[in-house]
Amino acid sequence: MTTQAIIHDVMILRTKSQKASQADLKIAEDLKDTLIENKNIAAGLAANMIGENKRIIAFFVGPFPMLMLNPKIIAKKESYITEEGCLSLTGVRPVKRYKIISVEYEDTSFNKKIQEFTDFTAEVIQHEIDHCDGILI
Repeated sequence: MTTQAIIHDVMILRTKSQKASQADLKIAEDLKDTLIENKNIAAGLAANMIGENKRIIAFFVGPFPMLMLNPKIIAKKESYITEEGCLSLTGVRPVKRYKIISVEYEDTSFNKKIQEFTDFTAEVIQHEIDHCDGILI
């Protein structure tokens, strides 16, 4: 298990992430390990939060950690305004999210998948994909 320090530098966090490849699977595992290590304070992480400029996110679905490589939201329904915090930033901020999203991504075997998520899990995924796009709350 390899955990990484959480990055707080907004210049790093505002940089758009590069597409993940087979060579980045170690980053994905480190990201998952870091999420598990921070499970009491984080619902999800993006690779740039551990200093890796790759389009990889990790989040919990119930008690289980899940990894997505190269995720993108392809559909979204039912917008709402909420407040979110971030492990890389102090405080909470208002943000627009969607209750239902469909995400296209690759698993760690690089199989393309499309999956629908709702409620809190959808909110976390949107937050982490924003990180991949260099968007901060």
